[in-house]
Amino acid sequence: MKSKKWHIQPPPPPDHLARFPDLPPLVVQILYNRGITEPHQVRAFLAGEFREDNPFRLKGMNEAVTRLRNAIRDGEPIAIYGDFDVDGVTATALLVQVLTALGARVSPYIPHRVDEGYGLNCDALSQLASQNVRVVVTVDCGIRSVQEVAHGRRLGLDLIVTDHHTVPPELPPALAVINPRRPDCRYPFEDLAGVGLAFKLAQALLRVQQRVPLPGQRAEVSEEELLDLVALGAVVDMVPLVGENRTLVRRGLEVLNQAQRVGVRSLMGAAGVEPGGMDAGTISYVLGPRLNAAGRLDHAMASYRLLMSQTEEEAAELARGLEEKNRQRRQLTVEMLEQARQEVVDRIPEAKLLFVASRDYLAGIVGLVASKLTDEFYRPAVVVELGEEESRGSARSIPEFNIAAALDECQELLTKHGGHAAAAGFTVANANLEPLRARLGEIAARQLRDVELTPTLEVDVEVPLAEVNWATHALISDLAPFGQANPSPLLLSRGVAVREGRLVGENHLKLTLDDGRVAWDAIAFGQGAWAEVLPSLVDIVYSLEVNEWREGERRLQLNVKDLRESRG
Repeated sequence: MKSKKWHIQPPPPPDHLARFPDLPPLVVQILYNRGITEPHQVRAFLAGEFREDNPFRLKGMNEAVTRLRNAIRDGEPIAIYGDFDVDGVTATALLVQVLTALGARVSPYIPHRVDEGYGLNCDALSQLASQNVRVVVTVDCGIRSVQEVAHGRRLGLDLIVTDHHTVPPELPPALAVINPRRPDCRYPFEDLAGVGLAFKLAQALLRVQQRVPLPGQRAEVSEEELLDLVALGAVVDMVPLVGENRTLVRRGLEVLNQAQRVGVRSLMGAAGVEPGGMDAGTISYVLGPRLNAAGRLDHAMASYRLLMSQTEEEAAELARGLEEKNRQRRQLTVEMLEQARQEVVDRIPEAKLLFVASRDYLAGIVGLVASKLTDEFYRPAVVVELGEEESRGSARSIPEFNIAAALDECQELLTKHGGHAAAAGFTVANANLEPLRARLGEIAARQLRDVELTPTLEVDVEVPLAEVNWATHALISDLAPFGQANPSPLLLSRGVAVREGRLVGENHLKLTLDDGRVAWDAIAFGQGAWAEVLPSLVDIVYSLEVNEWREGERRLQLNVKDLRESRG
């Protein structure tokens, strides 16, 4: 069996532990591993606080708020131009909700993934201008739309760009460009999601409204009640759950678990999620895929309408529709993945980057397939839907390779591109597709030449399994929500006895382990190959989770990420 690499974090120096006499050493070590080492950082993290949150420190915020308040006062139509993923849809819903409450004439615009593609497009702006829209606010898109924003200006539109993606050398010529990654932006946290940035704009509008009310406000809306949308978008978009994101998501989970929003309540019901038990994992693996399903297979406006629903009947019908779309999405992903896998499997291990293209691939599924290829083969993966003259691709990557930077090196071949280090998308003329494949392959070969392409497990602490208990779980739970940059802590226990191991599902390993005193239930997803060759003693890397296997019955379970034969 090929094992992952285990990087076991060294314990903090004794003098560091001595700085925190009131905290358990396990908590101090896990925070130390994440670079949270100063007392004020530790206090803020554990309290879930981020105090430096003045939205007006964001470059362009003053101009944006002034223009929007003038538009509200004068009755000018405003459009919120979003993206079709969960981050964009929640950001669109959030700003429409707030602007409507403030008395604005506001409408959403979310482009169709297949017909229009990602980001601003000139035809959409022309359509909005023909409907007498005067102000367009982008959310989760627009930072690279120089030509499109210039087109909008020629039509008489005032554009406000809010986008959290990588900032290009040339900014679009908008009335305001709000992006915390701008080099000239003094905001203290640059990793906000698109919906987080929309929340900052809403926050600024609401705080000014408190001091200088506009006439005609239709409803009261608080910052707190918007945080369910922020949590949904931020977690699904996999932004780092540290700093302000941690604060917003932590507070947002509290709002989500109250299920006050009609659409969220219906979505949870359709998915079998009980209010009160939702965490970041529930968003990632249960609610997020359902909200994304509409934009992947049809139009994301169905998810927007669900989030904005005012009646139980409408919300229930929309939630059932998303449930069906998600079922279809799962099936299509399996089929496309098998086709893509057959294309790349013979190129391993020589290929440093995987690149597949087909007319059979669907634009809404290519990102999922790229992600699964990257997970299985631990290489950057690019999956392209071939069009008649242009094609659209989605890329996923590994920590050792910045895919957004690689696409920047190929920008003369691309019609449009953007994204992050780990995930990006692009549009390319078909004539440039093969040159793009070759160029990306060359970049990956150069950058990954001496890299061992094996995933690494970052182990937080080694501990005897006999010392792990509910108190351990409680200490770890205080560090939630878990996600990007704050993963669920991994523990290492050596010399664990195997009582039983059997294959379950397609390729999963169900284990009963013995710590010398009691038996532990464990599951090792995707590691069914061990079932026939399990040694009697193993070393395991795992996370702790709770398994509710009967009504009211809760037991600790080990989620085993990797195992090896114990050497004693």
